[in-house]
Amino acid sequence: MIKKTLPFSAEQLEQIAEEFGTPFHIYDQKGIIDNVRALKAAFSWAPQFKEYFAVKATPNPHILKLLAAEGIGADCSSLPELILAERVGIVGEEIVFTSNDTPAREFIKAKELGAIINLDDISHIDFLDKVAGMPEMICFRYNPGPLGQRGNSIIGKPEEAKYGVTKEQLFDCYVKAKKLGAKRFGLHTMVISNELDPDFFVETARMMFELAVELKQRLNICVEFIDLGGGIGIPYRPEQEAVDLNYLGRQVEKLYNQILVPAGLHPVKIAMECGRLITGPYGYLVTRVIHKKEIYKNYVGVDACMADLMRPGMYGAYHHITVCGKENEPCDHMYDVTGSLCENNDKFAIDRMLPLIEIGDLLVIHDTGAHGHAMGFNYNGKLRSKELLFKDDGTVKLIRRAETIEDYFATLDFSEL
Repeated sequence: MIKKTLPFSAEQLEQIAEEFGTPFHIYDQKGIIDNVRALKAAFSWAPQFKEYFAVKATPNPHILKLLAAEGIGADCSSLPELILAERVGIVGEEIVFTSNDTPAREFIKAKELGAIINLDDISHIDFLDKVAGMPEMICFRYNPGPLGQRGNSIIGKPEEAKYGVTKEQLFDCYVKAKKLGAKRFGLHTMVISNELDPDFFVETARMMFELAVELKQRLNICVEFIDLGGGIGIPYRPEQEAVDLNYLGRQVEKLYNQILVPAGLHPVKIAMECGRLITGPYGYLVTRVIHKKEIYKNYVGVDACMADLMRPGMYGAYHHITVCGKENEPCDHMYDVTGSLCENNDKFAIDRMLPLIEIGDLLVIHDTGAHGHAMGFNYNGKLRSKELLFKDDGTVKLIRRAETIEDYFATLDFSEL
């Protein structure tokens, strides 16, 4: 069992809360950087290895800038994400643009930036060529279809997912793109999300390497890079184990040498686009208890709500909770931890055993560094919270202010009412 710990003391956190006010998401700079270096080290054997951080996980320029300094690119899926990458200096083939049902202006911007455009459907080839012109480098997203019992509630089963092209379509894609002027090619897949079994990703690599060989044999297309996607999960629950990145790297290396090298495809760039893996474990939602309610169940009401962290309400996802300063006290009280949204699924925990909680206590909700603040919303007039960076020197920096009521009303027009 992994003990969930914090990078700051209870005293430090109370000082931060006093200075900035709650609720807030706070990210551990050292944890993020150490983690991304571990991923790079696990794939250091590759002729070229590139991690394209999934911007949707934590779309903050300060986070992207930290990662860019480590040689990390950006996996973008929308126009604002492309612009965000551009504004922190990530351009050209440091960007992979993977989207679906893509508007023309997004393809135009991706082409303008020189990003690697990863097409989601065979029909997008003509659309891209018409609106932006066929780029020299093009990539296609492969959907392998049924994978037995694999898949999960987040991304679904591949055969039921809206993403990617079938195998036969894939071969037609390369032929068509080549006729329109493409000269360099990539191959991409993304078939699962938040998976903790490393062998699943090993088998994904096997599938993609064998597909690359088949592309060469059937079409004489030599892919320049193979993007294995993201989807590596994190241990949200204390009893779960993190994916062994060194094991994963070694197993993928074996397959590279067994499949790609004999086929004459060496060197091939190996890419990944992890988001949750990189920042997920190193972000925390900090919220203060403002109410307690005892009816048919015991409720703890906090000043954060589902607008600050959607995953528990949307997926029934588990996020560990630490009661600040009571880490060593017995968890002998059962609570539902709730926010103030007018929805009954606005709960961070249900029937959770925690220490005795009092009004004024600080709660730390773990593993919110990815798909936390990013999934915020304004339903019920809720305003999204601030983001802080806990720097490696122990100082704290505000990297996104909280939304204000003025922000909420900024897009409304009352002039003719």
